[in-house]
Amino acid sequence: MNETYAFIEAMKTTHGVAFLCRLLKVARSSFYAWLASAKTRAARQTADEALAHEITVIHVASRQTYGVPRIHAELRRLGQRVNRKRVARVMPERGIQGAHRRRRHSLTRPDKKARPAPDLIGRDFHADRPGTKLVGDITFLPTGEGWLYLAC
Repeated sequence: MNETYAFIEAMKTTHGVAFLCRLLKVARSSFYAWLASAKTRAARQTADEALAHEITVIHVASRQTYGVPRIHAELRRLGQRVNRKRVARVMPERGIQGAHRRRRHSLTRPDKKARPAPDLIGRDFHADRPGTKLVGDITFLPTGEGWLYLAC
């Protein structure tokens, strides 16, 4: 809607405001209300720029890890009264976002209805001769290149 009002503002020197409003199907009073609030919008944008600078400073100081809740708390601690929703609105507009922890994904999910496997060894891992008691296990370890699966 702001683009419509800006267009009317730009074209009002060549055409009448009433004609443009009728053509674009907007109320003339809405256009004049938008025109009257220009100073307020400019002041809010200036305040948002100042807030965005402070948010950027806090975000960089946190090694780009802080999100909306921590940045809001830090601003409050510094004595600036600002709404959390405003911080949440300004951050994505400037491309600022906190670090997220990755969700852990389980690779295997046991069947809840299945019976557990019987313990045939009875927790006695001592064998009189090789090859009489065989057991195995598998695990996975995170590495820089991905998961390393270790089976024995």
